[in-house]
Amino acid sequence: QVQLVESGGGLVQAGGSLRLSCAASGRTFSTYTMGWFRQAPGKDREFVAAISWRSGITYYADSVKGRFTISRDNAENTVYLQMNSLKFEDTAVYYCAATQRSSGQYDYWGQGTQVTVSS
Repeated sequence: QVQLVESGGGLVQAGGSLRLSCAASGRTFSTYTMGWFRQAPGKDREFVAAISWRSGITYYADSVKGRFTISRDNAENTVYLQMNSLKFEDTAVYYCAATQRSSGQYDYWGQGTQVTVSS
């Protein structure tokens, strides 16, 4: 079992930056692939970024490539999402997720943190 708690959301002007954190419980954090997703009002939840537990390879949605960076600190059981050059359309609730599956299906989710970008 893994419990995830996000933090770092808030209100920022367009062009600004935020760093989201996701603290995970559990002794096997390093064996989980970690992902960030987001859901804007009236829209489906969408993938933002992920980082593999084994190789550390990172994956990004096209909409955030070059602006967002996912990283992890296994010693601190934490995954981060550095968000730069924020746009109004980045406004959403951001969720952290964890999985040990190779299918990409995530089993554990945090409660979400709100990111609001003012134009």
